[in-house]
Amino acid sequence: MTAEASAPSSHETAYRVRFDEAGPDAGLRTSGLMRFAQDLAWLHSTALGFGREWYAERGLTWLVRAASLTVLAAAPMGRDVAARTKVVGMRRVFARRRGTFTLEDGKLAATVNTDWVLIDDRGSLTRIPAVFSEMFGAGESAITIRRLALAETPAGAHRRSFRVRPQELDPYAHANNAVYLDWLEESLLAAGGGDAVAALPRRFRLEYALAADAGAPLDAAAWPADGGWSFRLTHATTGAELFRARLEPGSGESADREDDE
Repeated sequence: MTAEASAPSSHETAYRVRFDEAGPDAGLRTSGLMRFAQDLAWLHSTALGFGREWYAERGLTWLVRAASLTVLAAAPMGRDVAARTKVVGMRRVFARRRGTFTLEDGKLAATVNTDWVLIDDRGSLTRIPAVFSEMFGAGESAITIRRLALAETPAGAHRRSFRVRPQELDPYAHANNAVYLDWLEESLLAAGGGDAVAALPRRFRLEYALAADAGAPLDAAAWPADGGWSFRLTHATTGAELFRARLEPGSGESADREDDE
């Protein structure tokens, strides 16, 4: 563990890419990086005394609201990935974490900036307790939650409909944030975007608007735009927009630096 990672604002661990986490290319699925990031965030919080019981007693929950994930190299099945998270910003009701994933040879495989919002037991946004900035470090305070604006879904977009399956739910009884990446890539593959899904480097910009509950009927739309792909997920019954995303193949270190700003 590095000296920087031993500071309260940072935490490190290693993950072995398991057989069931790898795709036909024998590499970690993109959604696996988001799963590592969220697990590492909980490990960090728990190590500082903020475990799930602490949140449950106070009726508080962290939810992912937005993320920017840049994939630079494949993480091979059976190999270890060094994962590090750092709280880089905190403001009112949300905190931003910066995650890095490094291969055994020292090569950077991926980075992710994740915006987490804190909600109360009524599902409303609530102010982050002062003890958090004391323990994690306040970081940058002038940040704002990332937004993703998409054009209207074109008539020629590839569309598909499905329901949230039981195995896609997390302990909060809604679809886990990593599952949305699986849905996104499934739609792009069906729409002819396989090259973009496999491109290295590639960047995903993600905005989570509303949660998808068990059995929810969903409509997905994917279409090529501006050199990449756009994706929109809506509730089939209410029409509410749940998730927006962009996949931008070829976006690498320059996009990663942009995400740090």
